[in-house]
Amino acid sequence: MEALNVIAAKMVAKGKGILAADESTPTCTKRFESIGVDSTYDTRNEYRDMLFSADGLNEYISGIIMFDETLKQSTTCEQKTPFPDYLASKGILPGIKVDTGAKELAGFTNEKITEGLDGLRSRLVDYYKLGARFAKWRAVITIGDMIPSDACIYSNAHALARYASLCQENGLVPIVEPEVLMDGFHTAEDCYEVSQRTLNVVFEQLLMHHVDLKGIVLKPNMIISALGCSEQANIDRVAELTFKCLKDNVPSDVPGIAFLSGGQSSDLATSHLNKMNEKYMDKMPWNLTFSYGRALQEDALKAWSGSNREDAQQALIFRAHSNSLATKGMAADMMQKS
Repeated sequence: MEALNVIAAKMVAKGKGILAADESTPTCTKRFESIGVDSTYDTRNEYRDMLFSADGLNEYISGIIMFDETLKQSTTCEQKTPFPDYLASKGILPGIKVDTGAKELAGFTNEKITEGLDGLRSRLVDYYKLGARFAKWRAVITIGDMIPSDACIYSNAHALARYASLCQENGLVPIVEPEVLMDGFHTAEDCYEVSQRTLNVVFEQLLMHHVDLKGIVLKPNMIISALGCSEQANIDRVAELTFKCLKDNVPSDVPGIAFLSGGQSSDLATSHLNKMNEKYMDKMPWNLTFSYGRALQEDALKAWSGSNREDAQQALIFRAHSNSLATKGMAADMMQKS
């Protein structure tokens, strides 16, 4: 397990975060449609190559989560280096999304269970051989009328624990991602209550399945108001509630917490992370960093528009640098330039 602990610590090293570039093909197609670009095997390969080859990315990014297709693709230059080898040569850890998506939870309305455990052990063996050194599994928890149910929380926590145990068995660090969704009309206080319930059960299940907490990375939501809530918690309140929720429910053995952006704007995701580190860094037993997808990629995607690599890479590096500073509580000045 010692090797896993070293990898986990590297993933959440101070000043660095994780780039989530693991969008499924349908999700990537929607993003490409928004900029008028056809989604094909080659255009997706070109886009990921643009992201991964940005000069200086390794100064701010410790690891990149990829989709199955991307892990098996290569750089577009003449050498055609497989992406896992290329990233490793830059000191960036290659990662892989291994769940197969959230489906309806049988017997429960408007609740979901993440699938993908069938055949996971053999897939992890193959992914390790391809160069992956960490994995990701996302569970989704919806807040609504009389939900989430205990059944939904326990079912998803159990699946996360089984996935994490299988990852560690096969030499990969598991990113454990229980996401309480922003969708709905709930308050930040509602989000706090549900997130607390969820984290408590997740860690109960992880320990029950003998998962080494020093060899995982937690990827939770921040405690924020729902998109439809009439009263949006301000940045200080989000920082306060998020820190309290984590401090009370995340064991100190966990080396780091890498937040998902969860639909927040790029600026807001950075500002929230920055405020937490600015106010509470000396009170945390774990490092607090980021594992953002759209909040890192959105500006770059628009700038790229199918061909403009240089502007897109500059946009990506600006966002990565901003979030790197936010892991130290030092992003305020940088954010004023965005």
